[in-house]
Amino acid sequence: MSKRDCDVIVVGAGNAAFCAAFAAQEGGAKVIMLERAPEPENGGNSRFTAGAIRFAYNGLDDLKSVMPDLSAEEIERTDFGSYTTEQFFDDMFRVTRFRTDPALCERLVTSSYDSMKWLQSRGVRFVPIYGRQAFKIDGRFKFWGGLTVESWGGGPGLVDQETAIAAKSGISIKYGARVLSLIYDGHTVQGVRVKQGEQISEIYAPAVVLATGGFESNTEWRTKYLGPGWELAKVRGTRFNTGDGIRMALDIGASPAGNWSGCHAVGWDYNAPEFGDLDVGDGFQKHSYPWGIMVNARGERFVDEGADFRNYTYAKYGRRILEQPDNFAWQIFDKKVLGLLRDEYRIKRVSKVSANTLEELASKLEGVDPKGLLAEIKAYNAAVKKNVPFNANIKDGRGTVGLDVPKSNWANTIDEPPFEAFQVGCGITFTFGGLRIDPESGQVMDTDQIPIPGLFTAGEMVGGLFYFNYPGGTGLMSGTVFGRLAGTSAARAAMKPKVHA
Repeated sequence: MSKRDCDVIVVGAGNAAFCAAFAAQEGGAKVIMLERAPEPENGGNSRFTAGAIRFAYNGLDDLKSVMPDLSAEEIERTDFGSYTTEQFFDDMFRVTRFRTDPALCERLVTSSYDSMKWLQSRGVRFVPIYGRQAFKIDGRFKFWGGLTVESWGGGPGLVDQETAIAAKSGISIKYGARVLSLIYDGHTVQGVRVKQGEQISEIYAPAVVLATGGFESNTEWRTKYLGPGWELAKVRGTRFNTGDGIRMALDIGASPAGNWSGCHAVGWDYNAPEFGDLDVGDGFQKHSYPWGIMVNARGERFVDEGADFRNYTYAKYGRRILEQPDNFAWQIFDKKVLGLLRDEYRIKRVSKVSANTLEELASKLEGVDPKGLLAEIKAYNAAVKKNVPFNANIKDGRGTVGLDVPKSNWANTIDEPPFEAFQVGCGITFTFGGLRIDPESGQVMDTDQIPIPGLFTAGEMVGGLFYFNYPGGTGLMSGTVFGRLAGTSAARAAMKPKVHA
């Protein structure tokens, strides 16, 4: 008779891992969670997110089922709109250049609303994202870009809620427990080898769910798979996502899948530390660039800041910043739009310059050619379609004419002091390459595309969902959908009666 310390082992303790654990327990399984980080740094990348979560909904009634404590006053002052499955599909296919795996995308989108209701039923509280995804128009808040809801307390709040739910449910979480390898007999995964302190032990279970994130915190792998220069990027989140789960699965013959040279990377404060700082959380991000311009060391613009809503461009612009001379850029704003800047621009630890004239600003931007910058702003100001009204809630068509690098929307002249500029580098969030899974079960496939008995995965380890870019808020949704799927399937496999000859 084979050893069994529990029914399902979940490796990791972020959102995807918790969803897998909850679902496995619902399937009757005894679950143990193994988290590499010490308890004060628990939660993986989920703790570092702002907590926004993208899902399809048809209107207010759907939102009320996810946020039952919405007040009458909030409902009265808010136009929540809708975000249909068709819109979600369109966003996924458009931003991934139609490379997203159709079966994975189908499950993500069509399961998104039900998954939100499931999380809410487990005790996770959600609230509207007033501070970052809504502007007040004629006295009412209006949401834009398909994002309406965040977890209460952001990413830290989500992890803390899920940790409390796990504790209340009797799910064991072992911290400082680094899984080294899978126990595998050449056919079936039977458990894991884990190091905790100086002790190395074996834990046996008929099903293992890997939810250990990507490899963004592994400098060598970043350079190997993303390319030269990526060792210079800062890591937005946890220092523990070094690809352990991916490696141990590949070691037993799992099939890699997805965009291994791609990642989610954003504009991140240039002087931020090497890894995420829990005291600052997501505050080093700088995502209000659509309202201003972004220039490199030559003083030149290099992206269309207004190509689309921030939700659909921010995850690819980090790569563009990394490609610039000396790997930085400055975001520049004038008085007209300072009130629109997100809260992260007002934190204490920020790389910021202020000036009352453009000449003074040009002289203060470290690493930037002042003459090049002044010439660029002059050309940009002259190209703005000043006859088109500015509207932050829609793609307003207020663009530029005749520039080599156009700005398609939200183009305002940079001419009204005070001027403020913020220095950004590249902050990598997570990597897109991962493991091939069966979209019906979350089971990991081997290189012959045959399911590996006893092995499942979820979250950032799922390969094939994101390519090139990413619609904001889809990561937590993916973790929820595929975590729940993997946990349900793992419990079913673990609890299946043995057939004796």
